[in-house]
Amino acid sequence: PREEVAYVTCTYRETCIDQPDFLATIDLNPSSPCYGQVIHRLPMPNLKDELHSSGWSTGCTCFDNITTKRTKLILPCLISSRIYVVDVGSRCRAPKLCKTIEPVDVFWKCNKGFLNVPRCLPNGDILIANTGDPSGNAKGGFIVLDGENFELKGNWENECEVPPSGYEFWYQPRHNVLISSAGVVPKCVGYGFNPNDLKRGVFGRRLNVWNLSCRTLTQCFDLGEDSLPLSVKFLHNPDAAEGYVSCALSGVVYRFYKCEANSWSVEEVIRIPAKDVTGWIMPKMPAFTIDLVISMDDRYLYLSNWLHGDIRQYELSKTCKPRLVGQVFVGGSIVRGGPVAVCRDEELKCQPEPLVIKCKRVYGGPCKLQLSVDGKRLYVTNSFYSTWDKQFYPDMVREGSVMLQIDVDTEQGGLTVNKNFLVDFGKEPNGPCLAHDIHFPCGDSTS
Repeated sequence: PREEVAYVTCTYRETCIDQPDFLATIDLNPSSPCYGQVIHRLPMPNLKDELHSSGWSTGCTCFDNITTKRTKLILPCLISSRIYVVDVGSRCRAPKLCKTIEPVDVFWKCNKGFLNVPRCLPNGDILIANTGDPSGNAKGGFIVLDGENFELKGNWENECEVPPSGYEFWYQPRHNVLISSAGVVPKCVGYGFNPNDLKRGVFGRRLNVWNLSCRTLTQCFDLGEDSLPLSVKFLHNPDAAEGYVSCALSGVVYRFYKCEANSWSVEEVIRIPAKDVTGWIMPKMPAFTIDLVISMDDRYLYLSNWLHGDIRQYELSKTCKPRLVGQVFVGGSIVRGGPVAVCRDEELKCQPEPLVIKCKRVYGGPCKLQLSVDGKRLYVTNSFYSTWDKQFYPDMVREGSVMLQIDVDTEQGGLTVNKNFLVDFGKEPNGPCLAHDIHFPCGDSTS
């Protein structure tokens, strides 16, 4: 079925508005009088959590198991390290909070903090990637919640297998593998992006391959200095032994694939060049690719380029040679008339025009993506991390972020901004906020 509701995580951290973060429920039914509007807000009981990533407590409904339903949404907090469990099954248009796991429990039981991406495991438990320890030092690994009562079980990986940093992960049960990306040093990036950090090891560079059943680290790939691998996705085909990881600072996408019985390899398949600029924090602006989404039929791959401002669509008929077939600009730092001038650009002949939808100027750049199950509608928000939002896109923090819909040509390839859809988080009752992750209860391309 077509998606009719979306759940979006929203934060007030770094906005100078002293209000709790909340989960927004968005009406996505074009025939509804509330289409494109926030129809419900579920505020959290604490301040400055930084709601960030979200995920379902159970997997998708399979053809041979129609009893599995998405009734609980897991909301780990990037800054406070709390975990909220939200009931969306009782009333899908008006979710309610049903459990809170306090940070002290995460700190004492797991020695972990700065929680990020949650996903359900094949056994029904919930795995949550962490990016640091309680003090804000970089630390990879995962914590586990019981899939029934949501009690904190402890760490997932063996103690001797903890990688130096972490961010996101994906797994493929039929190949008994989990692959995770690197992250950042939380206490350093909490002050904002500093170019001097590029040579200090603040940004991760490893791709980690795990034995899913044994919970052991089997391989590590060094993707290069200042690569910062973030988003990891396998192809959806459950037999597929390949996927992709996007590196934010280098602008490179690597394909990882199984090459022998239990051995994996990586190869560069996409490289987005940096732009020579003036009026910016550095003389070269990298392609800061934050999110990567693959369509359910494994035909297309989508990338969000937060700094340059574009969303890219690649055709995957040859998985080792993705072909660019669609591109659209929805803001970014190089728009015409802004403070940044592009001196040399290997791709564009001129700087893109600012985006205006329904009389609202869209600031910020594309960040989190979510694709409908049929692959025809790509939704995007433009807040990455509140501290960096404030540094790179102060106008977005002041005016509020947005959620856009991109219409997708699934036959020939192509992307078009839907000018009839705009969720304006600048009009929130408590003031402008920053919106990040997106999920649909009926199913989406990342759950």
